[in-house]
Amino acid sequence: MKFPRDSLILALVLVAMPALAAAPKKPVAKPAAPAAAPAPALTAADLIGQAQAAQARGEKDLAVRLAQSAIVANPALPAAYNALADLYAADGDADYARFYYRGALTIDPTDADATKAMAALEHSDDQRAAKADTNTQ
Repeated sequence: MKFPRDSLILALVLVAMPALAAAPKKPVAKPAAPAAAPAPALTAADLIGQAQAAQARGEKDLAVRLAQSAIVANPALPAAYNALADLYAADGDADYARFYYRGALTIDPTDADATKAMAALEHSDDQRAAKADTNTQ
C-alpha cells in the first residue's frame, strides 16, 4: 500500500499536534521581587550578651559557643575573651579561664576585669593548696 507523500506529512503533523499543544510554554518573566535585606550581623557585644543569657538559662555549651563566636567577631575586644574566661571559671575550669584572661590582658594589659579575675583564680588556688596541706598533716 502506497500513501501519497502529502498524506504522510499531514498524518505526522496531526499526530504531533497534541504533543506540541501539551508542551510547556515559556514562562512569562515576572518582575523581580525586591530582595529581602539580609539580617544584620551580630556584633561581639550582642554575642556576649547572648552567651550570658544562655549561661543564665543553664545552657553551658551554647554559652561557650556564643562567647567563642564573639572572639571570632572581634578578636581585638578584651571583653569577648573575658566572657569566655568567665564561663570557664564558673564551670570550674581554671586552666581555660586563665588562658582566656591572659588573652584579654595581651590585648589590654590594664583590663580591670581580667586582672581581678586572674587574682581571684590565684587566690582560689592558694586556698585550695593550703587546704590540701592542712589535710595531709
